[in-house]
Amino acid sequence: MNLMRTLLAAALIAVLGACSNSAQDSAQEAQKSADVAQQASDQAQQAAASAPTATTQQAADQAKTSSDAAGQAADQAQQAAAAASSQAPANSGTAATSMAKEAASNAASQADKAADAAKDAASNAKDAAKDAKKDGSNGN
Repeated sequence: MNLMRTLLAAALIAVLGACSNSAQDSAQEAQKSADVAQQASDQAQQAAASAPTATTQQAADQAKTSSDAAGQAADQAQQAAAAASSQAPANSGTAATSMAKEAASNAASQADKAADAAKDAASNAKDAAKDAKKDGSNGN
């Protein structure tokens, strides 16, 4: 009987841990996206510095804005994951836990979209810098 209780307790702990893992995974994905967005923003800033024009600066600013948005989304995902894991032991199947997991997943998705926007803006900044250098070398 004691062995059965131990096995049931171990199974319950495993189930509760799995409930908060999806939120933690979402938070980690959001953080990765925020890191990618920051790298893209840095690249856009470098491109703008190498050929400072209104176009390169605008693209760099867009990348920075997207990077900031990704960072905020990552923070939201971390908060939602923390809420999910704090609620999981007592309320593993409740609507609140489910909402926290969904919030973490949504924040991760927002961070991913912001990272994509930052990469696009960085690419635009690089292209604008190339164009500016080419125009400068042609005497335009």
